[in-house]
Amino acid sequence: MPDNKVAASGAAATSKPAGEPRWPAIVAYLALGALNVILPDELSPGPYWLLLAVVAVLLIPTVISHRAGQRHINAILSYVILSAVTVSMIISLVLMVLGILSKKEPPVILLRAAGALWVANVLVFASWYWKLDAGGPNLRDTRTTHTEGAFLFPQMLLSGKQARNWSPGFVDYLFLAFNTSTAFSPTDVPVLSRWAKLMMIVQASISLTTVVLIAARAVNIL
Repeated sequence: MPDNKVAASGAAATSKPAGEPRWPAIVAYLALGALNVILPDELSPGPYWLLLAVVAVLLIPTVISHRAGQRHINAILSYVILSAVTVSMIISLVLMVLGILSKKEPPVILLRAAGALWVANVLVFASWYWKLDAGGPNLRDTRTTHTEGAFLFPQMLLSGKQARNWSPGFVDYLFLAFNTSTAFSPTDVPVLSRWAKLMMIVQASISLTTVVLIAARAVNIL
């Protein structure tokens, strides 16, 4: 009997905690829908409320499928939400660039839109990194350790129990995406996978374009 208790305690010490929380990703999805609300109609691919409504409606079956253990359905719905917010951001970015080139939109509106799209860029790519790295959160939940990822987080270099039980969550990918959009580099998280490198190039390019447009418009205002 004591041996069984020791074995059980040892297994509990080395086992990975049950699934990472999904609520940070849910908050990010809703924030992306809300950011579209503050964009002017001329820079939005549809009515200001449309994206937020689509995200909110799709999140309901997404959460239900996750709690029911329907990983395949959950993954498909998550990709649909991510694709919707990504396409919306790209369309708005193109419309903003055209608006700046044509000088038809008021400077205040363009600057507000650029700020919203910069934040959207961070959230969109943080969500993609979180969704794609090491097979996504559903597969990461089934592993005891995180060793097969596209990014080399500092925690992965630790030894002992802390390293064995650690797995990246949405906040880790949000930090990575924020650094990419501000420093135009991954800073403390080396990139290992080619697909991740390509995505970071795209993210940094979008961020740089947005920042340059803001600076150029600000100079014109002055």
